[in-house]
Amino acid sequence: MPSVSSWTGTPSIKGSSESMRMALLTVSLIGLQFTWGIEMTYCTPYLLQLGLTKSKISLVWIAGPLSGLIMQPIVGVIADRSKSKWGRRRPFMVGGTIVVSACLLVLGWTREIVGMFVTDKEMKKSATISLAVLSIYAVDFAINAVQASCRSLIVDTLPIPKQQLGSSWASRMVAVGHLIGYGAGALDLGKIFGPMLGDSQFKQLTAVAAIALCVTVGVTCWAVTERVLILDGKDAQGEIGAIETVSQILKTALSLPPRIAAICFVQFWAWIGWFPFLFYSTTWVGEIYLRYDAPAAAQESEDTLGQVGRIGSLSLIAFSTITFAGSVMLPWVVKSPDDEKTNFTPRPPASIAPIVIEAEKRKPSLLIAWMISHCIFAGCMVFAPFVKSLRAATVLVAICGISWAITCWAPFTFMGVEINKLGAAGANGHAYHHANRDSIELDAASPVLRLNHFPDESHASTGEGSGIYLGILNLYTTLPQFVGTFISWIVFSILEPGKSPELAKEAHPDEHHSTDGPNGIAVCLFIGALSAVVAAFATNRLKYIN
Repeated sequence: MPSVSSWTGTPSIKGSSESMRMALLTVSLIGLQFTWGIEMTYCTPYLLQLGLTKSKISLVWIAGPLSGLIMQPIVGVIADRSKSKWGRRRPFMVGGTIVVSACLLVLGWTREIVGMFVTDKEMKKSATISLAVLSIYAVDFAINAVQASCRSLIVDTLPIPKQQLGSSWASRMVAVGHLIGYGAGALDLGKIFGPMLGDSQFKQLTAVAAIALCVTVGVTCWAVTERVLILDGKDAQGEIGAIETVSQILKTALSLPPRIAAICFVQFWAWIGWFPFLFYSTTWVGEIYLRYDAPAAAQESEDTLGQVGRIGSLSLIAFSTITFAGSVMLPWVVKSPDDEKTNFTPRPPASIAPIVIEAEKRKPSLLIAWMISHCIFAGCMVFAPFVKSLRAATVLVAICGISWAITCWAPFTFMGVEINKLGAAGANGHAYHHANRDSIELDAASPVLRLNHFPDESHASTGEGSGIYLGILNLYTTLPQFVGTFISWIVFSILEPGKSPELAKEAHPDEHHSTDGPNGIAVCLFIGALSAVVAAFATNRLKYIN
């Protein structure tokens, strides 16, 4: 007889209303996305200012996909088997947050730290670049551990009917994190905080990001109580080592259920497009401004990093505002995957019944919405090489907020549903055992969401394999980033082989490079648009897979 899993306790979320509970469950994603936003907005122009070429910076950004490729599935496997009394996910969230916060501060104060040990001018430049790159790698590796745990916590805690709601709330929090991050970047923080958090915009942003991540992750860890794993069904095999962990990941990745494999395939093509957008769009908008719209005084400014950051942040504020609005409104007009397979019929008052029923029939499925989102992104980015004004660049970036709202929501909803269906099927087949089946219940004695007896096993929340399956989904998010990095390296090497003429003045004042010719980032965005078209076709194919 197969080994079985056993647990103690039930998942619970503090809060007196469903909205409050969902907010507390997903609030950690605000700090997480704020940190990602600061890295994506400021680190590219920061490294350009230090004197790196765009082709070399494209190689630096291998940190993102490499860390996701390694950390998320490994943390997922280890956390899936964790028997910590604090739960499977929260210890990794807390530990990763501490590392991220420390590395953010090192990144912000790189010059000062290097200056304490190195005095030679040329060696100091090289050491500053090296420490900045190492700090970015450390941030990326640690934050991927936090992100894997935050996403798995949502899948673990919510039953199947609530997976779309949880994912849509996660999308909202991601949008809020983006909005706060880009809003902070657009402000002159020196006038707000003075020298308290540092003497430059970049230092202050890294400090604020570290504080925000600690606070939001702390709130989620306080609000959510996890089940504690007692026996995971694999204890007879003993503790698994590194080789066994990697073997388990590869074995699972090569034998994915058909629908999960199809979701991952869509994610692969979509992220070839999203990678250059997320990492380079701020710099692209700032360079468009400096090339075509900036007055002469602005072009000669000593604070070009601050200018590019603020101009780029303003465009991404528009992007994040639309993302947030979409993540709030779209779930109301899009069918949940769970609703698509039921015969639910709304029973509104007779006076408005025909209108409500007709509107319900005309709701698009989440699958259709996901496909349309790829088309919107492709339709915007295909025009990137032809943009010659700040206004046009800002409009294109802002419209992509619609696509990003669905991208942060759809794949995780589909994965959450499929993972819990696998868990329910396994429970019915006695692959593992649960003392209680799950439902949502508000404890009358305290405002806490508890998951208890659910009469319908198909709606049970199990989440046994959420760590490894979401880790594999992240593999299909990070592998295309290697492809995107390679494409970016080729494009920048051909079109812009020199140092940035706008941003390298401080580190290399004697070097001058022409701003004529096509913008390399715009070409990368155009190639991403073509990849999004492939993702749209792959999404349409998903509806034919059972």
